Amino acid sequence: MKNLEVAELLREMADYLEISNEPFKIRAYRKAALVVEGLSEDIEQIWKDKKLTELPGIGEGIAKKIDEFLKTGKLKYLEDLKKVTPVDMEALGKIEGIGPKTILKLYQELKVKNVADLEKAAQQGKIQKIKGLGPTVEQNILKSIEFSRKTSERVPLGFALTSAEEVVRMLRTLKEVERVSIAGSTRRMKETIGDIDILATSKNPAKVINFFTKMPNVADVLAQGPTKSSIRLKEGIQVDLRVLDDRIFGAGLLYFTGNQQHNIILRKISIEKGLKLSEYGLFNKKTNKLVEGKTEEGIYKKLGMDYIEPEMREDEGEIELAQHHMLPKLISYNDLKGDLQMHTKWSDGSNTVEEMALAAKKLGHEYICITDHTGRLAIANALDEKRLLEQRKDIEKANKRIDGITILQGTEVNITENGNLDMKNSVLKHIDIVIASIHSGFKNSKEKITKRMLKAMENEHVDIIAHPTGRLITKRESYEIDLYTVFDAAKKTDTVMEINSYPERMDLRDIHVKAAIKSGVKLVISTDAHNTDQLHFIKLGIGTARRGWATRNDIINTRSLKDMLKTLKK
Repeated sequence: MKNLEVAELLREMADYLEISNEPFKIRAYRKAALVVEGLSEDIEQIWKDKKLTELPGIGEGIAKKIDEFLKTGKLKYLEDLKKVTPVDMEALGKIEGIGPKTILKLYQELKVKNVADLEKAAQQGKIQKIKGLGPTVEQNILKSIEFSRKTSERVPLGFALTSAEEVVRMLRTLKEVERVSIAGSTRRMKETIGDIDILATSKNPAKVINFFTKMPNVADVLAQGPTKSSIRLKEGIQVDLRVLDDRIFGAGLLYFTGNQQHNIILRKISIEKGLKLSEYGLFNKKTNKLVEGKTEEGIYKKLGMDYIEPEMREDEGEIELAQHHMLPKLISYNDLKGDLQMHTKWSDGSNTVEEMALAAKKLGHEYICITDHTGRLAIANALDEKRLLEQRKDIEKANKRIDGITILQGTEVNITENGNLDMKNSVLKHIDIVIASIHSGFKNSKEKITKRMLKAMENEHVDIIAHPTGRLITKRESYEIDLYTVFDAAKKTDTVMEINSYPERMDLRDIHVKAAIKSGVKLVISTDAHNTDQLHFIKLGIGTARRGWATRNDIINTRSLKDMLKTLKK
């Protein structure tokens, strides 16, 4: 799948266009990038079917550029833009705090063309001398470069999982494949992935390996043996495949799923029981006879414990709980009844209210909440009071037209520098669900950010705090915030904390989910979808909740509409 590649191309064009100050084109390309990035279908297949312009936000002009890129691997329009400003916009754009206008300024004044030039200029104290930047910006640039360097080899789970599932789907088309599963940190739903592990069983491993290395989305074959192979996909992710005998598939899956410490403890327990455990099975230590290997469940049972869900296999007390039959019953991937954060054409989304509702209904949701931006967030085409009233009528019409799903009107309102909301309470009191979030002032001190959040939660109309730490995985660190104080306040004010499922956010993260539950705070899992395809992101939020040991009772949108609404402040 070239979805990520095409999305990055569209974003890069938007960045160059921002330098030339073409606001309408910029917004069009950024919206198109979001649409392509969130597609569950392969963009190349859509292109082959000549259906690019049927995608929301993809007009004739952008479709022609995607067509040229997919045909030739190049785009003349982008190359011309690069000639005007010959800088590595893609790499520099990944450095937090460096926007296109700053990149242009740095190029014009210091001839900064790439990250190496940027780092050198910052280290030499040249950036702070530029008007409008200063020493604080310079120090933040150095910190951001270091953060980018640390995370450059990691891929957000949402993007890796899509690739992994596509590889598994293709392997299942081969009749020689008996069983196949994703393993490793992808199966544990870890927020970022280094590479993808896949296990399969077959009586003809050579044929499976040969098929694997010749899949259409393979860019390079890194290694190839009789039962193992490593490839690099066209989107840049490495995938390792191991083909096993079906009798030991469970043992292999167990070994290649749990983190290292989880596996070490299991091996110690097996030794205490006169057994030995490896990727090849659970054996009697004396006779070397295979005791169990076909299923993970069977191995855990032989070791005297309950089955441990993949997301929990991190050596955080799960083994002891499994031994005492005290594991929590995690929320399942089918438990959610609704999605409480999404955006439409009313603000910065790509689809209408009705289109989002119909897509959510197909996923089995009983209710959704439209939470377009309101207030002063101009970049997101935020709604004012008048447009909110117009949107209410649109939602009422959609509710009448569509059976089987209820559409609520919500809003994502901004928490300002002093902790107030940028929409009047007299308006918010008429909204079904009010979500508040921080979109500015990320460099504020921990004390100030925390106070802003606490003040917002004290507002009687605020039901949910969205993406509470503001991070963007591999792009921006969390702002500094005392989440434990926030959780205490959330408990007292009955404010729900969000697990945002968007691949670059996944915020709250797993450790914070666990802490919130311990504090007695209720949680919600939402997609923050900006188009219909992104509603599928809900799986990532559920995975994060499971990594945080959340049960159905901890998540408000596992409940019926009536019971869910009862949990909110209103």
